[in-house]
Amino acid sequence: MIQLGGNITLDGFELEPSTLVIVKKIVGNYAKNIYTNISNFENLSIKLKQNHPIKEIESSLLIDNNEVSVVASDPNLFFALDRSLAMLVKKAKPE
Repeated sequence: MIQLGGNITLDGFELEPSTLVIVKKIVGNYAKNIYTNISNFENLSIKLKQNHPIKEIESSLLIDNNEVSVVASDPNLFFALDRSLAMLVKKAKPE
């Protein structure tokens, strides 16, 4: 498990260092958006399941002790990660 900051965790991301750098950049951009737009944000957790050739990403946010989670999959890791985080932000963002 990888900790990014105090409240972001990546699970299952045993990847090449160059790939991990890109994953961290994508997660960091979404985390910044979450910090800015979602009040009472407590934790962001992202899990990677590699069912070759499909990558499945489960993302969850803890907001005021309520968990919001989504799952997205794609053969491309970066597309799956982006799709999962975009869906999570949309689902968690207040109307």
